[in-house]
Amino acid sequence: TSVHWHGVRQLDSTGADGVPGITQCPIAPGSSFTYKFQVTQFGTFWYHS
Repeated sequence: TSVHWHGVRQLDSTGADGVPGITQCPIAPGSSFTYKFQVTQFGTFWYHS
C-alpha cells in the first residue's frame, strides 16, 4: 500500500509520489512510512491509496 498524490509537484521528492514498485517500495502490512515533501502550489488536490 502507498498514497498517491494527484496534482502535487514532487520536486526533489519523487520517492513520496506513492507509485508502489516504481517511485517507492510498497509499504508492508504492519509497517509505516512518513511522507515528507513541500507543497509549493495552492488549490484542491486529491489522493488515494
